[in-house]
Amino acid sequence: MKTLDGDFLKRLLERDVEFRKIYEAHRECEKRAAKLSKKVYVTREEEIEEKRLKKLKLEQKDKMAEVVSKYREARE
Repeated sequence: MKTLDGDFLKRLLERDVEFRKIYEAHRECEKRAAKLSKKVYVTREEEIEEKRLKKLKLEQKDKMAEVVSKYREARE
């Protein structure tokens, strides 16, 4: 996904409920995965959870890219 400028992102977050939910879920996964990756020692379950969170984060990023693409096409 191309980097979003602040104004465009702000408008999307304000106007599109679906995008806002995906964005918030993406940020939450990012925070939780980062917290796990900072641990010196992780259990097998934590390692699996970190991988799951990273995959979920990528899925959400793809969904956000679809929404952004839809908005950009509509603007052209």
